[in-house]
Amino acid sequence: MRDHERMESWTIKHFSQANPAGTGQDDVPALLRRVADSIESLGLVEVQDLVMHTEVTADGGWPSLTVYFSDAED
Repeated sequence: MRDHERMESWTIKHFSQANPAGTGQDDVPALLRRVADSIESLGLVEVQDLVMHTEVTADGGWPSLTVYFSDAED
C-alpha cells in the first residue's frame, strides 16, 4: 500500500477567539473566560486541542486561542 492509501482523514470543527483590540487585549485570564463561555455555548462537545497564538501589534501582544472540537455524539 502507498502511504496516502493508509492515511485516515476526518473533519474537525474549530473556532478562534481573542479579546477586543485595544486596552485589555493582552488579558489572558479574560481570554480564557471568554473561550470557556464559548465552549459552553456549543453544548456537548469534545475539545481535542487548544492552541494559543500571540500577534504583536502597536498596542502590544494580542493573544488568541484556537479551539479544535468535535460533537460529543460523533
